[in-house]
Amino acid sequence: MAEIDNKELVRSWFEKGCVQHDLDAASELLSEDYVMHNPMAPDFPGGREAFKKMCGGNREAIRDSACTIDDQFAEGDRVATRWTVSGCQTKDLPGIPSKGQCFNMSGITISRVADGKIVEEWVSMDALGMRQQLGSP
Repeated sequence: MAEIDNKELVRSWFEKGCVQHDLDAASELLSEDYVMHNPMAPDFPGGREAFKKMCGGNREAIRDSACTIDDQFAEGDRVATRWTVSGCQTKDLPGIPSKGQCFNMSGITISRVADGKIVEEWVSMDALGMRQQLGSP
């Protein structure tokens, strides 16, 4: 798959999954055995369905969420996406009790694409900054 196609695939995933909150898009864009490396989800068991379940829980805890793609670069089977997410926490998140605070967080995701699907991602985000904004230690 060409680099431009990989970028379009990953951009589509961010647009559908993060911006539009369309978790059904995971069935179309993520491999069934999807793997995510994310320090905020160290116990993630892997798989497309586990990802949908995790994101559904996060979405219930954060209202008025918004996601923007700030930059995107591709080389070979990898796509790097710099993004910003904002929202207001209304329910507890793992390790972060809800105080009704809002946050703005930036991060980078490196996605690996194979056979027209996202098969693996590495996520790095400003979790400390988010926790401080939410009033959590």
